[in-house]
Amino acid sequence: MASLFHYVLCPFSRKVRLLFSEYKQEVELVDERPWERRLDFLMLNPSGEVPVLMLDSGMVAGHYAITEWMHESVASPYLMADDPMTRAEIRRLTAWFDDKFNTEVGQLIVHEKIDRRFMGAQYGGGDPDINVVRAGLHNLNMHFSYMRHLLDQRDWLAGDQLSLADITAAAHISCVDYTGDIAWQKWPEIRDWYARIKSRPCFRPLLADHIAGFKPPAHYVDLDF
Repeated sequence: MASLFHYVLCPFSRKVRLLFSEYKQEVELVDERPWERRLDFLMLNPSGEVPVLMLDSGMVAGHYAITEWMHESVASPYLMADDPMTRAEIRRLTAWFDDKFNTEVGQLIVHEKIDRRFMGAQYGGGDPDINVVRAGLHNLNMHFSYMRHLLDQRDWLAGDQLSLADITAAAHISCVDYTGDIAWQKWPEIRDWYARIKSRPCFRPLLADHIAGFKPPAHYVDLDF
């Protein structure tokens, strides 16, 4: 069986886990705290980043490479469209969340509020910087405004069907939602979209994840929140 080195609140790891589950592919999860930079893990992936997929035939490192490997290996990868323009839009929005949303929101909220609490001082850990968190929350509102604009025109983020863009966005948003910092009542359109994805079987393992000493809000596991 394939093995996936991952970190529970890494959005890129979560995206890959969702893909495996959505495509009904089995994978064994191996917990890895990338900031610890274990020598054995660095020997697998010199960048020291998760996710890393170990196969009988070799290793695939990084969420982008794993995603491409998945779509080239799985028959009928329905999370990518047949139409070239729709595929381009899916890739654009996937990159939006993996790059822009992660940098401007996820790293400023999740990393500050959760990750740094579990990182030793030698790894850059410590108390969260509230000003950094506030900046992330401000940016979250701007990103959600853009998502609302998209969902006013489409059933899903990139078009009429569920796609990799939705899976990617949900992976990133799920990490922020774990902190309890999303005011869902302000964003009913996004809440309804997210509820549809949360209700899919692929999402159940993510909702069961917990970080010791940091309990998510009650609505985190509620499919009808």
